[in-house]
Amino acid sequence: MRVIIIEDELFTAKDLERTVKTVEPNIEVIAILQSVEEAIDYFKNNGEPDLIFSDIQLGKHLSFEIFKKIKISAPVIFCTAYNEYALEAFNSNGIDYLLKPFNKNSIEKTLEKYQNLKQKFNKSQDEISIILNKIERKITNKSSSIVVFVGDKIIPIEISNIAVFYVENEITYALTFDNKKYSVNEKLETLETNNVQSFFRANRQFLINRKAIKDAANYFNRKLIVNLSITFEQQIIISKLRKADFLAWLTEA
Repeated sequence: MRVIIIEDELFTAKDLERTVKTVEPNIEVIAILQSVEEAIDYFKNNGEPDLIFSDIQLGKHLSFEIFKKIKISAPVIFCTAYNEYALEAFNSNGIDYLLKPFNKNSIEKTLEKYQNLKQKFNKSQDEISIILNKIERKITNKSSSIVVFVGDKIIPIEISNIAVFYVENEITYALTFDNKKYSVNEKLETLETNNVQSFFRANRQFLINRKAIKDAANYFNRKLIVNLSITFEQQIIISKLRKADFLAWLTEA
């Protein structure tokens, strides 16, 4: 089976490739595409694969742009951090998805569905566009606030007032610019996806607001250490694999 992976983070793409090949050794990953532009150019000049794994968020763009501009009949499995409620349109219209973080078991189940999926994806381009528009509206219709918890109270806080989200003892917290700490009933993966332009996922523990960054300095083994403009005692380290992405993100408008 010939497979294409569309994923802007090369580390994640390689991890998906390794896991897919572990489940099904006969799979050949013929291309890893890292942007909407690269994918559109590829499909204009190459034949289709048997199956596509595609992340939804590619930098500041949605991968749906690819499938709106290029007629693709191959089944697509979207890899995403969105929850099942947000993606109910996938099930109702025969499009499948793979929730992040994926593992061998979830990929195995997805590949088992492949033959059925192949039949379901024989839709017209107009029909596919309608489906993608429904999902895109769900994703882009984001709130500018988040709900936090203080005792028995539920309080909305503007996302722009939050300097950093972080995980401590498996609980997600939001720290505001005035150094107030709140627990949040969301995973970092979901918060990252909903705020991809203004926040950067430094690592598994931290999601930082661009406005909160004071500076960054070189660290051991070509890593970066990030200093915030607020009081924050924990070290925020950017790995050498994410360093280029972080520096590019810092320069974005």
